[in-house]
Amino acid sequence: MKIVTDEKRLLGPGPCNVSERVRAALARPMLGHLDPDFLEVMETCKDRLRGVFRTRNAATFPVSGTGSAGMEFLLVNFVEPGDRVVVGVNGVFGSRMANLAEKIGAEVHRITAAWGEALPLDGLKAAIDEHKPKFFGLVNGETSTGVYQSVDGLAEAVHAHGGLFALDCVTSLAGMPVEIDARGIDLAFSGTQKCLACPPGLAPVTVSERAREALARRLRPVPSFYLDLNEILAYINGSGGRSYHHTAPISMVVALTEALAEVLEEGLEARWERHAEAARYLTAQFGKRGFTPLVAEGDRLHPLTTLRLPEGFDETAVRKRLLVEHGIEVGAGLGPLAGKIWRIGLMGHNARPEVVDELLAAFDSGTP
Repeated sequence: MKIVTDEKRLLGPGPCNVSERVRAALARPMLGHLDPDFLEVMETCKDRLRGVFRTRNAATFPVSGTGSAGMEFLLVNFVEPGDRVVVGVNGVFGSRMANLAEKIGAEVHRITAAWGEALPLDGLKAAIDEHKPKFFGLVNGETSTGVYQSVDGLAEAVHAHGGLFALDCVTSLAGMPVEIDARGIDLAFSGTQKCLACPPGLAPVTVSERAREALARRLRPVPSFYLDLNEILAYINGSGGRSYHHTAPISMVVALTEALAEVLEEGLEARWERHAEAARYLTAQFGKRGFTPLVAEGDRLHPLTTLRLPEGFDETAVRKRLLVEHGIEVGAGLGPLAGKIWRIGLMGHNARPEVVDELLAAFDSGTP
């Protein structure tokens, strides 16, 4: 088995590099999952997550699992067989949400746009008015295409029909505005390995009181033990005593708590602007090398830039060279964009001009 000791520069769609501070948190002594000291860390983690999500929701915590576990957590708790569900689909992750809703037995209506394009708000509102969904799901930052989806006015449309608005903010949280309470989002999930700059393994989620009231009206039990919200809350809230549910990933929660401190110390607005500046610099510099943006300027996801490749460019060979010779990872296209784009992630501590310069120097070193 090869043991990797040199740090690579992770500029793909995630995970990203983490700070020494977060690494040190991972190495702290192990605690029991019901140890009062660990439960205090969990409370701090929950409070800091509220600050990053910008919400007052009491049910805000990290699900033990990667970002996809956060998606599944929301769907198994808040969607039942026969429910009407509307999902915006313009990439891989909208499709995943719609597919899982169908597996649960929901009546799913997909509202689609081409990969690389944002979904038009008027079309989404019209679909909401037509189908009156119990659950409306949307991807805020589509990692497969680099689109940052506007949500303006959608919560009001969903709530007018008594539904819940669920948002995938895996790649946008801490890198671009999410604003859960201000935008009326009922449910949201994210992942630790993107702009939170923590290793993968946890899925931060937040659930509004309105959504919890809807959960209490379920006709059937939640079809999962591990992801049942009420079971989890009995463990992590523990008013009057905590019920054993599962063994939480202690070290990951400690690391996330430290990563969240870094985010809040920097300040969300400052962090958003840093990601935006890095993306602009990356796009401009690669533009000089024949790459063009896939996504229209106003719809771009700053933490993940998607660039069309120059004609005749051997993208597989160049990505391999960057990784093998320089220890720099960039991402390839998925689905219909395979072989047509690069996905370059500037997330967390990697969202800096000097990191872009590092990539450019490596790229240019092999240019004829």
